[in-house]
Amino acid sequence: MKHGEYGTTYIWQRPDWPVWRYDLRRLAGPLAEVSQLQGRLLGRLSDVGMVLRSEASLVALTDDVVKTSAIEGEQLDVASVRSSVARRLGVDAGALAPVDRHVEGVVAMVLDATLDAHATLTAERLQAWHTALFPTGYSNLTRLRVGAWRDDATGPMQVVSGPMHRHKVHYEAPPAVCLDVEMTRFLEWANADTGEPALIKAALAHLWFVTLHPFDDGNGRMARAVGDLFLARADDSPQRFYSLSAEIQRRRSAYYDVLERTQKGSLEVDEWLTWFLATLRDAIAAAQVSLDGVLAKARFWRHWASTPMNPRQVKLVNRLLDGFEGKLTSGKWAAIAKSSTDTALRDINELIALGMLRRAEGGGRSTSYELAPVEPDQVPGTESVDRRTKPMAHPTRPIDR
Repeated sequence: MKHGEYGTTYIWQRPDWPVWRYDLRRLAGPLAEVSQLQGRLLGRLSDVGMVLRSEASLVALTDDVVKTSAIEGEQLDVASVRSSVARRLGVDAGALAPVDRHVEGVVAMVLDATLDAHATLTAERLQAWHTALFPTGYSNLTRLRVGAWRDDATGPMQVVSGPMHRHKVHYEAPPAVCLDVEMTRFLEWANADTGEPALIKAALAHLWFVTLHPFDDGNGRMARAVGDLFLARADDSPQRFYSLSAEIQRRRSAYYDVLERTQKGSLEVDEWLTWFLATLRDAIAAAQVSLDGVLAKARFWRHWASTPMNPRQVKLVNRLLDGFEGKLTSGKWAAIAKSSTDTALRDINELIALGMLRRAEGGGRSTSYELAPVEPDQVPGTESVDRRTKPMAHPTRPIDR
């Protein structure tokens, strides 16, 4: 048996590879909890109108695209991602931001994985994702073998950290010469009815793909897209309402740690499956909070639908609805709206007079402002939501190789 650096044995080097072993009885509780949460979220969404379901899906998919790149330390422009997702979904998202080729590629991969989840997963499909991720054929200044399995021309595929002269090897993938056989075996399993619970299969697909690391770069993002494909199959829904990548990004260090332990361990993968299910549980719980925000925003604009507002006011109100960080002062209003302070104060005072905005309590030396609450109505969803632009907030960088 060949060993990795300093005698490390990786799971793909074990004689029983790839016979995954896990204790389904120990995982029964977490599986039931996640399934229940999935059902509760989808049930809640079935009670709202199509427009609000589309908005919730747009929020989740935008978050997924932004955060799967953020895990690798790459910060995408949120407005561009949102615009790209909205265009592809045919969702009215107000004013659309310009989109670059790189954003379009990540969006194309994530949407193909999730919206066309039941289509067969093939080598050609994975290679098309890779081509979309790297439209220029480069990752930074490094020329890649795009849309084809890696050839290890520059040495073995390793996940490393630290400076070049004394880097630490966290993982070494199977040699390129094995990839045709390994990927054929993986894809046969992926497309077969292999008997695992659907959520277990999603976790194993994610782990198996990232263990093979079949491409020169982008393997982390693609592994998460593969996992999302199987999660979409488990949901049996053409729309996505939660983002596992967003939750992984929140616990990125733990993600890399559990992957490293698993890839250097035996083929007993209970720890990985337990971690995956706990992270998925929290992702679905976060989606409930996100849905609350979508519904509150829709309720707000229904209430104020007939109120005339200028574009600056619409922009700033949406910023507040999306969760403005810190306190909104007239100075911040002027900076964001690109207006004078006098114009900002005039905008603010108009909204205060209408009852839409109010002065925040305990503002200190600078007066700050917040939205006046809108009482919940009796209807959880409606088709007549006033679509007044919606930017978002977010982003955040180890290794995707």
